[in-house]
Amino acid sequence: MSEAGSRAQLDGHVPGYLDWASTAPLHPAAAEVLREVVAALSAPDEPGGWADPLRLYGSARRARAAADAAREQVAALIGARPDEVRFPPSGTLAVQAALLGALEARSRYGRRLVHSAVEHSAVLAVAATAEGVAVPVDATGRVVGFDVAGAAVASLQHANHEVGTIQPVEDAYAACAAAGVPLHVDASQTIGRIDPPDGWDLLTATAHLWGGPPGVGVLAVRTGVRWQRPGPEDERGWGFGNVPSVLAAAAALQAAEDERRAEAPRLSALVERVRREVPALVPDVDLVGDPDPAGRVPHLTTFSCLYVPGEQLLAALDREGVAVSSGSSCTSSAVTPSHVLVAMGALTHGNIRVSFGRTSTDADVDRLLAVLPGAVEALRS
Repeated sequence: MSEAGSRAQLDGHVPGYLDWASTAPLHPAAAEVLREVVAALSAPDEPGGWADPLRLYGSARRARAAADAAREQVAALIGARPDEVRFPPSGTLAVQAALLGALEARSRYGRRLVHSAVEHSAVLAVAATAEGVAVPVDATGRVVGFDVAGAAVASLQHANHEVGTIQPVEDAYAACAAAGVPLHVDASQTIGRIDPPDGWDLLTATAHLWGGPPGVGVLAVRTGVRWQRPGPEDERGWGFGNVPSVLAAAAALQAAEDERRAEAPRLSALVERVRREVPALVPDVDLVGDPDPAGRVPHLTTFSCLYVPGEQLLAALDREGVAVSSGSSCTSSAVTPSHVLVAMGALTHGNIRVSFGRTSTDADVDRLLAVLPGAVEALRS
């Protein structure tokens, strides 16, 4: 491997990778923890987190102590108590467990689930099994009011996963508190990026978005909130605890928190450069989301290119070494536009989401700007 390749492997930088809102490369802090755990496999007397944390022998007690320390660390960083935090095997499962558990525990209030029209599909999947009520959003993607009358549970993302718009979580929480309705907040795009939200009863996130390993979700349930874990009860909850990954997730979150106040303005500058230069280089482009940087998360932006299928544009950019994502999905028989963009009344043609992270640079933006105009022109012609 070349020296440049070795450095990229160490710092997580992948040239042309502009999809940090889908997943972040493993943070070096998390990688170091995982290396220590692997090393501990050949030294069982070390507290590496490899043993079953529910057993009573020494290595198991050490694993449990390490997991508890990680729980305390994550809880402090998201504004929760350690005993309020659980680690489901994914962010999607965390969302579904939060909502299904609250609906089940509050069944006497019915199954009305109030949510924004732009929630993640994990929320919409639960809403489809309950009495889902979608609250409309304005052209920036922000909810217009948050009427929770008659609801059993409400759900509102901290920031939108496609366009980055920050939602008025504190206002929604006040409305929910006045109505006696618990509020679930999906903070997947914001934990480790901006200050965690203050107002919530249930909060979910996922470690792979802040540089932790895949397979670690976060579910926090405030003390006193009625909730029960969905499914049959057993001593293990979600099964054998993935202690090594939990330890790595906590280390990555601490590192992300230590870095984010310096990183946020740097990443915001990259986003603003994309929003400024793409419309100047490509005709018929619609910038999506709040035009005010203060109303968006610092690391992502979305634009739509008229007369271009998003999936074809994504593939064309990939051939040029630029990895981005699209808000719509495509099958061989039908194209389904992004429900987020539809709810906003935005263009759904040629939708591209660009997102940055810890190792992103101006060179990555240069690469995007160099290949995007030609790719769009070729598809339009």
